[in-house]
Formats: sequence, C-alpha cells, structure tokens
Amino acid sequence: MSISISSADTPALAAATNSAHPLRRWAVGAGAPWREVTVDGIRLAYNDDGEGAALVCLHAIGHGAGDFAGLHQRLGSRYRIVALDWPGHGRSGDDRMAVSAGRYAELLTGFLDALGIDQSVLLGNSIGGAATIRFAAAHPTRVRALVLANPGGLDRGGAGLTTRVITGMMARFFAAGTRGARWYPRAFAAYYRMVLSGPAAADQRERISAAGVESAAILAQAWRSFGQPDADIRALGARVTCPVLFAWARGDRINQLGRARAAIKQFPNARLEAFSGGHAAFLEAPDEFAQSLERFLAGLDREH
Repeated sequence: MSISISSADTPALAAATNSAHPLRRWAVGAGAPWREVTVDGIRLAYNDDGEGAALVCLHAIGHGAGDFAGLHQRLGSRYRIVALDWPGHGRSGDDRMAVSAGRYAELLTGFLDALGIDQSVLLGNSIGGAATIRFAAAHPTRVRALVLANPGGLDRGGAGLTTRVITGMMARFFAAGTRGARWYPRAFAAYYRMVLSGPAAADQRERISAAGVESAAILAQAWRSFGQPDADIRALGARVTCPVLFAWARGDRINQLGRARAAIKQFPNARLEAFSGGHAAFLEAPDEFAQSLERFLAGLDREH
C-alpha cells in the first residue's frame, strides 16, 4: 500500500474546498487545521488538532469529518483529535474501489501508518464503527480503546434474507437519486429527519440533506455492501479485547440496539450507554455524549 504525505495548502485541496457541492463545502470542520495524505493512491483529507493521546474519529457514510467539530472544540486542549474524510467525502478524493467497511479498514490501516500513529483511541460511527471493529480485531496492539456509535455489522440477523431485502431496497432508493429522480431530494430530506432525529443535529442534518443528490451514488454503493455476507462482523467481537464504549442512539431504526445486544455481549471489555437520537449521539446528544466520552477517556488515563 503506497503512502505519501503533502501539506494542506495544495491546489487539489483548494479546488475541493471551493467545490460547488454542499458535501464538499461542509464536511471538514471549520476552524480545525487540515492536511492530506495519499494512501493506496487515494488522496485523503483530515483534521489534526490538539495535544496529547490520539483520538481518531471516523464518520458515517454521507457525513464527513465536520461531524466531530464539537469534539475538536471540547477536547482539543487535552487530546489530539484526528478526523478523517472517507473517500468521496469532504476534501478527500474518490476511491477506485467500491465502498465497504472492509475497504475502509484497509485505508484506515494505511492512514494511521502514514501519520505515525502506533496506538490510539478510535471513535467510529456506523460504517466507520464497522471499519474500526475490523481494524481492532486485526491489529489489537494498535488500539488503546474503541468508542462505537451505532456501528454497522452487529445485527442479529447477520446477512440473512431480511437484511438482504432491506439493504437492497435502500440501495435502490439511493440509486434513484443518482438517476436524478425528481422526488428524491424531498424523500432524502425526510429520510434524514429520521436518521438524525435529535434537534441538536439540525444544522448538520440540513447540510447532509442539501448534499443528498451528490452523496446518492456513494450511499447506494455502501448499502449494497451492507447486504453482503462479509458485512456481518459479529464473530469479531470476541477478538476485540481492548476497552470498548458503545454509545448508542436508541432511536436508530436501522442499526437497532435491541438487535445488536447479543453481539455487544461478545466484546470481553465493553460497556454500553444509550442516548437520545437516531444514529449519532455525538451530534444529537452532544453534551451527554461528551460527558460519557470524557469519563471513559479519564478511566483509560488512570489505568496508565
């Protein structure tokens, strides 16, 4: 896997910053330093700010590093906060391979290698959480702890018929956006009022909804991958022995807490905290999430 690092002030990143697409404009958090790194030929943009132990943040599909701007502001004086834009999001370039949690785990490995981060706390949401679990299972000595916000891949149904039907329906929904269906923008906005139902996430929800047509193709790819057999990562839980905080937005209608409880119990050193919201507690219940995260991180610090 090829790796190269360049400065943030490059023509490619400047062009991405000035893109007319809403997803490109907002995805990297305003005010946080950002850089780029090339991993396996893919230009990845990221925020890197703060001092101390590394907390690496990995967003959901169709979101961006801007999801974690609040954590930069709240924890940047005590921790190094690194937030990555996945390929095709924010200021990052496109990938030549289809979206999947497995692909993201590969890129995460190269990304951490490029930054020289040997051990970190990883915070992953949705597909970012699934990629994080994969990475931790494959590289246990490189993970100090995990914070998993409604991660994918833990549903008790696995990759069975029900999962394949639902993921296929969702992939077709997003494919309609790619084709330019007139009804899609309004339907996508309604969908995201369910995904990020908490009022604290209103601004972020509006930005994501405004980028719905642009993100449709990558969302369709992701949902097709969610129905594949290797998207079921329940068996990896027993191999993740580091401390794990599951921070679950209890109103999630897709990654439902009740359907993931059995898989959560397979993680040997895990704790579960539930929050209001639909998919991302750090956006929908930011104060409560931050307090929980700070307690969790303080416990890690005491152990060391």
